Amino acid sequence: MARDVLAEMGPLALGSRLKRLAERMQADATKVFADRGLPIQGTHFPLLAALATYGPLSVTEAVEAVGISQPAVTRIHNALQKMGLTTVSPVEGDSRQKQIRLTPDGEALVNELKRDLWPQVRRAAQQLCEGPDADFLTQIGRVEAALQERSLHDRILDEGAGPALRLVEYDDRLAPEFDAITREWVEDMFTLEEKDIEIIEHPREMIIDRGGVILFVEADGLGIIGTCALMPVDGDAFELTKMGVRASARGLKAGDFLLQRTIERARQLPIGSLFLLTNKKCAAAIHLYEKAGFVHDADIMDRYGKRYARCDVAMSYDLSRPPQG
Repeated sequence: MARDVLAEMGPLALGSRLKRLAERMQADATKVFADRGLPIQGTHFPLLAALATYGPLSVTEAVEAVGISQPAVTRIHNALQKMGLTTVSPVEGDSRQKQIRLTPDGEALVNELKRDLWPQVRRAAQQLCEGPDADFLTQIGRVEAALQERSLHDRILDEGAGPALRLVEYDDRLAPEFDAITREWVEDMFTLEEKDIEIIEHPREMIIDRGGVILFVEADGLGIIGTCALMPVDGDAFELTKMGVRASARGLKAGDFLLQRTIERARQLPIGSLFLLTNKKCAAAIHLYEKAGFVHDADIMDRYGKRYARCDVAMSYDLSRPPQG
């Protein structure tokens, strides 16, 4: 049987044991963020949660809200600010005071976390807390034993596991799905532009008949939940476009599944250059693209960025590089 000096020391080691438990759970949370291509860490959670719950806060108010030191709050804010997720602004009526607030990218990320990830973490953590009432040290021991049996990281993955996903090829009968899924995510964040309408109302003429591809992802019990297209644009240049997943199906990793399958299909086509156009508001999607191997590309922005008024991010993918393992 493995030795555990902190458990053997009982109340004497309570602080050290709680610190060990917290670090273990924080490390698992950070793994989950990495799995999803999110830039944040578990230590960023208190300030993000406070800003999401209470709105803009002064440093003093943030310290009170999260119950950690002022230097710790400042460090977390500085890290989030470098990622473009928080900023500071003067307090109305008192220019000497400043408040920490979420940026639009920060709000988009928090909304994604609240919708998709936090419910999974809550359920996984609740499993660790279930059991008969006991004294505090016994409860800690039970949580530690449960983590030894299955980590919080794996429990969150279990919570996020959904129905089996399948790739579906384009068929004219699926044109309404292509239209509906694209309208849903574009209209949720932006305004449909003339180019959007031209593509989603005429997918065969704009994409298929010109040598492009439209793919769908289908989930058991849910039907078609996402789509993505490879559209010829200029010679052998193709745009990865209209990638979206229904809001009701987010959290199933359908986006990851669909993007990887679309890249695999791109490798089978006579594509010289592959690019995509998006907007900084689509922070989660950009992280997904970066994780898949897309890189930000100023030349692509210069050449194709004017295709959409909302475009302020352009990325390209090197199809000559070996597939990611």
